[in-house]
Amino acid sequence: MTSINFCLPDNLTPEQFLAEYWQKKPLLIKQGLPQLKDMFEPDDILGLSLDEAATSRLITQNNTNNGDQWQLQQSPLSEEMFDNLPEQWTVLVQNLEQWSPELGQLWNAFNFIPQWQRDDIMVSYAPKGGSVGKHYDEYDVFLAQGFGHRRWQLGKFCNESTEFIENQPIRIFDDMGEIIFDEILEPGDVLYVPPKLSHYGVAQDDCLTFSFGFRRPNLMQVLDSLVDAATGEPSLFVPMLLDQPLQTAGKLDRDSITQIKDQLLELLKSEQGDELITQAVSEVISKRQYELLVPEDAIDEEDLQQALEQGAVIRTDYSSRLIYTELNDEITIFANGQSLDDINDSEASLLKRLADAESLTLEDLTQANIATETVLSWLENSWVWLDF
Repeated sequence: MTSINFCLPDNLTPEQFLAEYWQKKPLLIKQGLPQLKDMFEPDDILGLSLDEAATSRLITQNNTNNGDQWQLQQSPLSEEMFDNLPEQWTVLVQNLEQWSPELGQLWNAFNFIPQWQRDDIMVSYAPKGGSVGKHYDEYDVFLAQGFGHRRWQLGKFCNESTEFIENQPIRIFDDMGEIIFDEILEPGDVLYVPPKLSHYGVAQDDCLTFSFGFRRPNLMQVLDSLVDAATGEPSLFVPMLLDQPLQTAGKLDRDSITQIKDQLLELLKSEQGDELITQAVSEVISKRQYELLVPEDAIDEEDLQQALEQGAVIRTDYSSRLIYTELNDEITIFANGQSLDDINDSEASLLKRLADAESLTLEDLTQANIATETVLSWLENSWVWLDF
């Protein structure tokens, strides 16, 4: 795949986008992802939604005397579910990069945002009039039109007090407040929507919209992972030493709680604390959200060597999570929720390059003295894919 330009208007730098728009206000990016044009057709997505390994949803909207009634059916979907559908319906398929490495490479258009914040690529198919209602997301999303046309309306920012319509299987509401954006996106167009901003998309014809989502871990995830990381530190199991003020026998004194809290904060601020937090956060953000899809046809060493000799390159497989940290001048690679402690420095150096969206040639592998067998294990773990 040729180099991919940043998904930004020509007159806007990444620095300006992050300072003025990121998590603040929406942005229309005309022809931000022209590569999406004709990459998929509706039948591709409808067929994929029926695969037993796909994470998909079928949402239908029925107009009744009491207002719209929505229904939700989750994977595995069957052909029978598509019989006698109402006029308005939508199919959603998650984690599309797992099914299409070529699509996954379009993440590189967003390399001005750290890749550890990437969630997944979801695709939405809808016939004319199809929608998933007025809603908001808790994460940043770039809505990219791949086929057909969709009208998008944006309204107010929502919060915890936003009232959803009762007795519906999806979180939707009626009141979007003042409409601040109302346009129809064409194939290749991209709309950035910050967290909690209400939005409403309606298909104008047979329509595929790809959602590139960005999400950060929550504090509970980090705390839970921190506890797991700390269980391997014997020094943390030694009872604390506390000054003992005179107090009644049954009372837990505020001074004792303060001393315990202070020692905990001292740990978190120490070098040991840095290492534990780095490990905990790295494990959280590198975990896969979906089960690994095992390829049906595995390549062998001979075929891999031949492909590399003929010019194939190794690229990151974005259905996995490959990240790295640099602490005390030491590089640690994390993949799918685990640190790779059994790799050598040469392997770590090349995996770091892959995490930074570089590709590797046979010459790169030879210079680093990386055996074909090692690269094969990377492929089998879905850390990388072979781009012919």
